Amino acid sequence: MVVPSFAVSLADRITAALPGAPAGFDPQIRLSEHADLQVDGVLGLARSLRRDPRQLAAEVAGHLHGGAPVADARVAGPGFLNLTLSGPALLGRVAARLADPRLGVGLPEAGGRTVLDYSHPNVAKEMHVGHLRSTIIGDALVRVLGHLGGTVVRQNHIGDWGTQYGMLIQHLAEHPSDQSALTVRYKTAYALFQSDPAFADRSRRRVVALQGGDPDSLAAWRAMVEESTRYFSDVYDRLGVLLTGADIAGESGYNPMLAGVAEDLERLGVARISDGALCVFGDEPGTAPLIVRKSDGGFGYPATDLAAVRHRVTTLRADRIVYVVDARQAPHFRMVFDAARRAGWLPPEVEAVHAAFGMVLGADGRPFKTRSGDTAPLVGLLAEAVARATAVVAAKNPALGPDELASRGRDVGIGAVKYADLATSRTRDYLYDPDRMMALTGNTGVYLQYAHARLRSILAKAGAGGTVTADAPLEDVERALVLRLDAFGDVLAAVARDCEPHRLCTYLYDLAQTMTAFYERCPVLKAPQPVRDNRVALCALTARTLSTGLGLLGIAAPERL
Repeated sequence: MVVPSFAVSLADRITAALPGAPAGFDPQIRLSEHADLQVDGVLGLARSLRRDPRQLAAEVAGHLHGGAPVADARVAGPGFLNLTLSGPALLGRVAARLADPRLGVGLPEAGGRTVLDYSHPNVAKEMHVGHLRSTIIGDALVRVLGHLGGTVVRQNHIGDWGTQYGMLIQHLAEHPSDQSALTVRYKTAYALFQSDPAFADRSRRRVVALQGGDPDSLAAWRAMVEESTRYFSDVYDRLGVLLTGADIAGESGYNPMLAGVAEDLERLGVARISDGALCVFGDEPGTAPLIVRKSDGGFGYPATDLAAVRHRVTTLRADRIVYVVDARQAPHFRMVFDAARRAGWLPPEVEAVHAAFGMVLGADGRPFKTRSGDTAPLVGLLAEAVARATAVVAAKNPALGPDELASRGRDVGIGAVKYADLATSRTRDYLYDPDRMMALTGNTGVYLQYAHARLRSILAKAGAGGTVTADAPLEDVERALVLRLDAFGDVLAAVARDCEPHRLCTYLYDLAQTMTAFYERCPVLKAPQPVRDNRVALCALTARTLSTGLGLLGIAAPERL
């Protein structure tokens, strides 16, 4: 629900008019088709107080009527309130937001410290479409939380430790002349590991050597990590996300902590030995335990994740930990959080959130694959999107030079991929449809970029101007646009609170649609003064809001398209 910031002050006034209202009473103020705002909460309160709802609503209306910013308050239906705000109050808010570099958005996250775990590709493996959602959802959350004043610690928990690296190091040692790409060498080594028992044995011994600190094995492992880190950085640059090499916190970094994690869990009585393995059992009988240490003495993901939780609370000083990981891992994280709480490593005041997301699906409704049936590489997907976008931009602007065409094609293509993902509720699967992504109409990134560019074109033609005159008349669609703009801060706070970037996408799309209705009914450049200046101001504020909102999604907002 979109709530303008006008609602904050009005909620206090409504509550003051209701001496019988319980603590924490919510008036439930929202946008309305019948007035500027509608108040729904009085109806429910009247029932709990055993009062006549219309009579109680009338008392509140009398308290609000004619007092800033309310010009008119009327009872509707069984006990709703319809509020019409004064023109000067609405235009005054436009002027205030225009004068504020932050567009009137406060800092509700100030003082909060969030550790955000996202992206996490694997060393020696190509990033694929499955990494897309974690990376860009996490990036959007980092941007929004930071914009709202929070401190965000980015953690890219890459897979860089385990049996597969012994396998790959052994293959490299036996085939030093192989200069193929690391991802190709990984596939070759894996196939050999599966088919050659002698090679598999040598690989397992190599794992022992690596974990024991063998210099040659460690040197080969470090070289692999460095090569993969360069590759990850290239993909992140293409995507335009904030992650850097400094944000990498791989599994290997927690390896020295795992024995201590196991010992402490056993000492605290949180874990116990079962069939030779150290396990944490949940409260529900019959459910599989969390295996901290395997019967062979090895450690798996649960031990690493528990070490990470403890590190993030004690060393990184997290007030909140957010894991952007696919929904299939929900049982794992529930058990990890429960074990960490029971051990005292995740105290009650520290929130732990699994921001789960669905899968990217192909046209057949199954997980997105290439035509050969392999998991689709992310680089190829991005290249295709940029190529499609470049063709769309070239068709609209045939006179563009090659450099400008390439730049705009990249902005539109990457923006389209990101927006299609972010506009979907993160808990849902979504269909990867390049044709729909590139559409100039509908809820797409391209549509929002063109809406922003159109506003910039109007503002360039307007030249100087845009000073707000508070007593000028307002059309209904202008009032609707002001109220949409006024809800920006509330939407950002909801995104940060619930880790749901799609709310910002929905808001921006609704804002662009309201702006389109404004164009159709309200001439800007040909309007008489002072109406012209007020409409120019509305265009300027909308353009800045769209640009800021797209930027918080990690999407470019070009001046021209």
